[in-house]
Amino acid sequence: MEVVKDKIQNYLVNNELEIEKVVKEYSNYIYTIIHNANFNFLEEDIEEIIIDVYLSLWNNKERLNINKSMSSYIAGITKNLMLKKCRNKKQTENIEEYINQLISIENIELDLLQTEQNQLLIEVLEKFKKEDKEIFIFYYYEERKIKEIASIYNMSESKVKSKLFRIRKKLKKVLEKEGMIDNE
Repeated sequence: MEVVKDKIQNYLVNNELEIEKVVKEYSNYIYTIIHNANFNFLEEDIEEIIIDVYLSLWNNKERLNINKSMSSYIAGITKNLMLKKCRNKKQTENIEEYINQLISIENIELDLLQTEQNQLLIEVLEKFKKEDKEIFIFYYYEERKIKEIASIYNMSESKVKSKLFRIRKKLKKVLEKEGMIDNE
């Protein structure tokens, strides 16, 4: 039987997790995991991940196997939160970039119109088939290549291009109908 030095049971007092003890002993460990991952997180991102690790540990304390090591739980939680932060950061950057392209600070009227267009765009996309919606988001929001999207959906590149063309056509039609863009 394997002897685990940092068993979770060593961090329990009266069946309550001693989170202060965990924080004291594992903050540097978590920081090292994040730092060694080379994701180039800002310092506030690192702090947020560290706090989220403890919050996740606390929220799931009843599910912890007291015979397992605390470090393995913490390492797993940290890695999952780092990946989540990377995905969110990429999506946020793509969305911010998209919004920056659509919104002109100089013209508040145009801003309102574009906000309505964006909301309408989201509503319309929700009505599309799941595959069409995902293809549109992959291409325009996540900036994935046609070839990559074709591979994901096991279809030809020309079919992906055709789908994107039809989606744009449908979106344009709806935006024209709603008076959001001029009928050109």
